[in-house]
Amino acid sequence: MRSMKHVATVGLAALTLAAGLATARADAILTGVIKDAAGAPLGGVTVSAKARGATITTTVYTDESGAYYFPSLPGGAYDVWTNALGFEQARGAAEVQAATARRDFALTAITDKEALWKQLPGDAMLAALPEATDADANIKRIFHNNCTGCHTANYLLQNRFDEAGWSAIIDLMKKLPGTGVYSENLKTNALIEYNQKELAAYLARVRGPGESEAKPRERARPSGEAARAVFREYDLPQNPDAGIGLAAITNNGSNWSDGAPSKQGGLVHDAWLDLDGDLWFTCNNPNRLVSIGHVNGKTGEVKFLKVTAQNGLAANSHGLSRDKNGVFWFDINPGRRSLGRLDPKTGEIKIFATPASMSPLGGAVTVDVDGKGKIWASAPDGALRFDPETEKFTEFKSPNYKTPGGDGMTYGAAGDRDGNGWWAQMPIDVIGKADMATMKASEVPLPEVAGVRARQTPEAMKVYAAYDQLSFNHPLPWQEGPRRMGADKNDDVLWVGNSWGGSLARINTKTNETTIVPMPDPFSQQPYHIAVDSRHNAWGNMWSADQIYRYDPAAGKWTMFDLPRRGTEVRYISLDETGGQLKVVTPLYRTSQISVMTIRSEADMEAAKKAAQ
Repeated sequence: MRSMKHVATVGLAALTLAAGLATARADAILTGVIKDAAGAPLGGVTVSAKARGATITTTVYTDESGAYYFPSLPGGAYDVWTNALGFEQARGAAEVQAATARRDFALTAITDKEALWKQLPGDAMLAALPEATDADANIKRIFHNNCTGCHTANYLLQNRFDEAGWSAIIDLMKKLPGTGVYSENLKTNALIEYNQKELAAYLARVRGPGESEAKPRERARPSGEAARAVFREYDLPQNPDAGIGLAAITNNGSNWSDGAPSKQGGLVHDAWLDLDGDLWFTCNNPNRLVSIGHVNGKTGEVKFLKVTAQNGLAANSHGLSRDKNGVFWFDINPGRRSLGRLDPKTGEIKIFATPASMSPLGGAVTVDVDGKGKIWASAPDGALRFDPETEKFTEFKSPNYKTPGGDGMTYGAAGDRDGNGWWAQMPIDVIGKADMATMKASEVPLPEVAGVRARQTPEAMKVYAAYDQLSFNHPLPWQEGPRRMGADKNDDVLWVGNSWGGSLARINTKTNETTIVPMPDPFSQQPYHIAVDSRHNAWGNMWSADQIYRYDPAAGKWTMFDLPRRGTEVRYISLDETGGQLKVVTPLYRTSQISVMTIRSEADMEAAKKAAQ
């Protein structure tokens, strides 16, 4: 019996090896050249390929000669398409069977202004809005701060309405709190109501029925290192309980000319890679099936794990982090918002609720693992620390939570390398700190955005002085808006993404010294979450720009990487350095994919060119 078993095992291994060799022989390099209608090469153009019937899309960029080179792809029939700002999308097919498959494209320039406008990412639309006068500059910031809190700018500005139409939309928005859920019984937002007439008139000038005063400018296409990026995007199923009756999202951002999609039907919020290369994600949208999702990194197959909530639906989850052992930690709401632990090897989920005497997890929950292996998570009025060994929580309260202007509810949270906790009070521009040496909470205030307060009229200042509705999405004009953060686990540095201020806050975790680092375009670029790699680079997502960035603090250098889709509204970023290759994971919140970016070296590109030849 032992001999028969041995023979069977060897035979199975041989079949597996043969199948692997067959697949390897079928792999090929897909290549080609992208030119304009006059035959000039186009560099930095996105080229995407997706095998027929598959759920994984691979995207690369053309080099300065207009040539592109995919990494080795499994053999089969592929749909191939390109996107470039100012050009119509081109689509075609490719049979990837031989060692090299080729597909060239000639792109046609877009001449229609409205079609070109719909292609723009949100930051480009924001930048295009007029600001020549103090009045325009002020109302532009009012729009920026109060109308792009729940969605990207291009989702709203892709549409045209007259002044009455924009005013009707503003009437709706006046009844939306920080949660984004409309209620007629809510108190009307005084800040939006005060600026309503001027805001509606301004929007009608820039996105009304007449000639627009907006002046869009082209964004430079990726070049150099940014053009060596490779994206693998994994499609996620439609939320079956979204009520829209579709199996898949029809506008998934893959054709820029379709504009920004609705997020209706999406599932993903935060996402990570496990140590075996599979993806896991949280789901914050009501549904019956998904608390945590799993995506096979090789096949794209999606599976769901469900924790049943008190209402019978799947318990929602939001924040997500991975510890050094590969275990995932996340917040989950089966009835009282709690901390979840997931073993990706077994799929086992264990839930830890805070004692009744403590706050539950809450706010816009972020979960992080500190340098000592302890778990930090947002609470509505501060932050919570969980010890995985003792399974005990420690609570830290914000020194100032209830303020005359509203509450200082927590948004992002992080743990530094020394085991201290940090959290962002987005509505009041304060960073909370939990000092484990003293077991006390303190706060680090952020400076307001310079020059904005001075533009306000005396009448406006009276309204703002009496304003008592500060929240995640209704800030005062001069606020920074700290959202989510990331601690350098190899240095005494905390990075904070200031969404309204268009900057990063660099905080020394020992001294609390704070430095504001402006984004290259502080008004239009809205940072959200930050992750720090082993070389101290701060990586972040700009949720309205369809871009991720890397900031090298030693060199003071920014590198922007374009996402292949429009309207992604990325709210989270995670890094995986397992195996020595950096992988940047971004959940595409509005288009319902998870993206994994790697960067090829110049040597990799030369090897791809030789293979293609």
